[in-house]
Amino acid sequence: MSPLLIGVLVFTTTMLVLSTGLPIAFGLGAVALGFMIIFDGWSSVHFLPETIFSGLDDFTLVSLPMFVIMGAAVASSRAGSDLYEALARLLHKVPGSLVISNIGACALFSALTGSSPATCAAIGKMGIPEMRKRGYDADLATGAIAAGGTLGILIPPSVTMILYGIASETSIGRLFIAGILPGLMLTGMFMAWALFLSWKRGTVLIDKDRIYSLKEKVELL
Repeated sequence: MSPLLIGVLVFTTTMLVLSTGLPIAFGLGAVALGFMIIFDGWSSVHFLPETIFSGLDDFTLVSLPMFVIMGAAVASSRAGSDLYEALARLLHKVPGSLVISNIGACALFSALTGSSPATCAAIGKMGIPEMRKRGYDADLATGAIAAGGTLGILIPPSVTMILYGIASETSIGRLFIAGILPGLMLTGMFMAWALFLSWKRGTVLIDKDRIYSLKEKVELL
């Protein structure tokens, strides 16, 4: 059988398996195992446990479940909502203050958890309803959370950078350092765009006349 025909067969089988809704990791693993058995016989199955454990035999991977646990703990606590509310009070008079607060909260939460899904879940579940309630457009509210959530894989510490560093044998510390400046730049650009868009649309907050005292602004910090 020619290599081209084998490649087409593997690709077709993979697409069929993934179309069933099976998780990608398990689908690719099943296809790989199936073709190993077809071409090398059952003896190739003995390499499977060795391959799995050699891939997991890295001390750096211990940090990943710790990040997941920390993200779940922070998302379930009041830390995310307090952080969000504190920024909202500090920036109350700025055009697009709530959108900027959401992006800032996403950036700070990213630095705590290193995960984009955790960031979107923690900030989005309270940020989007608050923005809609106070008069922000739906596209701006959801866009701010979607954009801010991407900071989770860029601002260190990042779970994705850890996985990439392990896979490519690159210094994870150097990857973290490399992500600081782009992460801050992207955060600043998101905030600037939110401010400009809110000013251009003339977004008027429902509670724009509310005045927070100095104590109210700093107590949540």
